[in-house]
Amino acid sequence: MFLHTVLAGCLLASSHAMSVTSRSNSEALQHSPPSAHPSTIGPVTELTIANRVIAPDGFKRSATLAGGIFPGPLIKAQKNDNFSINVVNQLQDKDMPLSTSVHWHGIQQQKTNWADGTSFITQCPIPPNRSFLHQFSTNQTGTFWYHSHFSTQYCDGLRGPLVIYDPDDPHKDLYDVDDESTILTISDWYHDPTIVLNKILGPITNNSTLINGLGRYPGGPLSPLAVINVEQGKRYRFRVLGLSCDPSYNLTIDGHIMTIIEADGVETIPETVDSLPVLPGQRYSVIVHADQPVANYWVRVLPNLGNQSFSGGLNQAILRYKGAPEEDPTSSPGPSTLPFNEAKLASLMNIPAPGVPEIGKADININLVAGNVNGLFTINNVSYHNPPTPVLLQMLSGAQHPSDLLPNGSVYELPPNKVVEITLPNTGAALGGPHPMHLHGHKFAVVRVAGNSTPNFVNPIWRDTVSMGTTIGDNVTFRFVTDNAGPWFFHCHIDFHLNNGFAAVMAEARNQLPIVSESIPDTWASLCPTDNPYTASQLGSFNTSILT
Repeated sequence: MFLHTVLAGCLLASSHAMSVTSRSNSEALQHSPPSAHPSTIGPVTELTIANRVIAPDGFKRSATLAGGIFPGPLIKAQKNDNFSINVVNQLQDKDMPLSTSVHWHGIQQQKTNWADGTSFITQCPIPPNRSFLHQFSTNQTGTFWYHSHFSTQYCDGLRGPLVIYDPDDPHKDLYDVDDESTILTISDWYHDPTIVLNKILGPITNNSTLINGLGRYPGGPLSPLAVINVEQGKRYRFRVLGLSCDPSYNLTIDGHIMTIIEADGVETIPETVDSLPVLPGQRYSVIVHADQPVANYWVRVLPNLGNQSFSGGLNQAILRYKGAPEEDPTSSPGPSTLPFNEAKLASLMNIPAPGVPEIGKADININLVAGNVNGLFTINNVSYHNPPTPVLLQMLSGAQHPSDLLPNGSVYELPPNKVVEITLPNTGAALGGPHPMHLHGHKFAVVRVAGNSTPNFVNPIWRDTVSMGTTIGDNVTFRFVTDNAGPWFFHCHIDFHLNNGFAAVMAEARNQLPIVSESIPDTWASLCPTDNPYTASQLGSFNTSILT
């Protein structure tokens, strides 16, 4: 069963009934101080993964955290910085997975597929009391994030923002402030560990919504809410990150409009809206002009499932003008007159879609039909399950044919330097949408968005996480070029759906893998169990002659 394989090597406690207050003080489980904004670390750093008891909504629970806080510390970099992040596994709470991995969501990992941080695709998970050094470079800029890519571990807390600032940002004249104080993370929160939640058949409901790591739950205490401070007259670039495991959120700010200037690390032609749907894995930058009277205003994030109420501060944060009293807002949401329309989003750099501008006329055209059988999600009638050995290790070991690659039926072999078109017809068979579909290793041109049947090959939005839509008959379509060797995960970013098989693997440009293998450190293969048939002893120094 998929759950068993994804949690291999982890210990499942018989019950979570043990109160967190009964734990020994000698354990590394302590309270994390509430903070509206993450701490900040640089691109060359150590990221310790450990368990701590936190109460972001007033309910105490042990969590799996990066840097001891939720959300994890902001990784702040500048354009063309080199990243060297040592992920250290100090997990010890046996009520949650003890192995881990960290994925850098949206970073394309050009020539460094091995550093993508995706368990069972690009690496073996990091065992307890071990570490793994991720080294990569990128010329990308924009808003990204990092999270566990092992089981549903990021739902237990391992998620945080990553921003690469651009000193030559083409939009910089449109805003005055863009710093740690303008990062806005939106996440769901669960009072039970996900090992318990994964046993639930059907929808899983979160207990609360957290904005910048703070929120409230129905019937709970009036815990502190996140406060976003602004000064009247200034223009703010808010970097909005969808760190959710399941719900999508609709962001509105009472009395204020938002101008979108970035989607998933791609600058866009400015587009003004008064509401913004943020699906798990998606990021946006929006400019908000603090042009209203000095007061407090509600920031609202309405979830598409669970408790859809703003009563008592649920699903909300506070936008506080300098000079306003420290009290809850009394503002009201206005009527929506500028709704979000993804079809209107366009790349600022006017990047056309690659290939022949007609649906079905790419070099390679793949139709991926999502379904669900007995609670397991499928893509083209196959439910993904973790292979016993990472796909990259299989490819480096000389698997000669796509059918040799595990898991059977979930791996799509893609030759180099081809235009690939992926279509995602919404048949209604995959329940629980809208499904945010994320491709590792690439940004892609969305030539047909949800809710719009007219393709746009001239100036589409480029992004890395796209909604499949909620309407039966939608057929979201995107294109990318196979210019980045290695296996790349393609999956629904609702983590419970991924855990139940909603994924596939794009095994790309196998004959260019020698370029990737040149930078693989010895420590990479040593993460895998010594009894694995594909360990470094069999690979030697990754003999690349078998790949050509």
